[in-house]
Amino acid sequence: MTATTTNGKVIEGLTQDVSTVALQQPPLIVAELSGNHQGKLENAIALMDLAHECGADMIKIQTYTEDSLTIDSTRPEFQITKGLWAGYSLYNLYQEAKTPREWMKPLFAHARERGITLFSSPFYFEDVDALEEAGCPIYKIASYELNFPQLIAYCADTKKPMVMSTGMASLEEIDRAVQTARDHGCTDLTLLHCESIYPAPPTSFNLRTIPFLKERYGCKVGLSNHSIGHTLDVAATALGADMIEKHFARDRQSGIDAAFSMTPDELKALKEATALAAQTMGYQAIALSETDLAGRKGRRSVYLVKDLAPGETLTPEHVRIIRPGLGLEPYRLPEVLGKKASHELKAPQPLNAADFS
Repeated sequence: MTATTTNGKVIEGLTQDVSTVALQQPPLIVAELSGNHQGKLENAIALMDLAHECGADMIKIQTYTEDSLTIDSTRPEFQITKGLWAGYSLYNLYQEAKTPREWMKPLFAHARERGITLFSSPFYFEDVDALEEAGCPIYKIASYELNFPQLIAYCADTKKPMVMSTGMASLEEIDRAVQTARDHGCTDLTLLHCESIYPAPPTSFNLRTIPFLKERYGCKVGLSNHSIGHTLDVAATALGADMIEKHFARDRQSGIDAAFSMTPDELKALKEATALAAQTMGYQAIALSETDLAGRKGRRSVYLVKDLAPGETLTPEHVRIIRPGLGLEPYRLPEVLGKKASHELKAPQPLNAADFS
């Protein structure tokens, strides 16, 4: 088998030219601000800056009004009775958590000034219009909107990159959403595997969905993660995630989604852990470093432990398989057993095939 040397490693078993193999890159880390700005534009700007300083590659916000999502009603189905937001009505929750459309221009202007990649999840057509006016470069379709093909089409019509979360969606619904986006001009699509639970228990994730989605749709795939800690994110990176999205807050108390958001220190740790995980993936082959090759001297090899006169036959009593690894590889011992020494051999010494005829 042919071996190739590259980047200080000897690579064996590759089925393609090593120069064509793209090593895995770290996933893009997206900090989702959501409603953690606590209703203040200055907080949203400060939170954006903080996430950027802590290593986020991109910042995401949500653009909606309470009226673009629901209606103000006292009927039971409009009331939240369980979970993190129990006691709210849908209308009141969205009223408190919204990032108003009038913030879009100052937020995107600040992002451009700071060199921050900011994008948003719109929830209705007017939200997209406001984002277009503000210069939003990417559109995200939230999990709860994946069954809203009209919104997907409206975003795709801008011909800008799109990200779509797949939480709760059936395969048929994902097929339809992807087809809609592509039919309307989206050529740069990222799907995010997601568990739409807040917070999400780690055991609820089926992370092998990530390579499944990559193969099925031929696009970038990542993880939208509402769990605490970065264990899942490292595992997702190992499975080929191109993007990791997590909610971000200054601390666990400051914001309506803060309870399941990562803090600044956790964002830094996430960035480092996923970058290291990507770096460890290497080649889908056997890769031996210079350290590996040098270390082979510490393995076992065949040593002569009993003197041999010229013409004397080598028997098992003359040899031992011991460390260090300077003699014949142990699998080669049968090649020389029963052969005669071509010259005098004094024990102990590493045995070589050239010593026998």
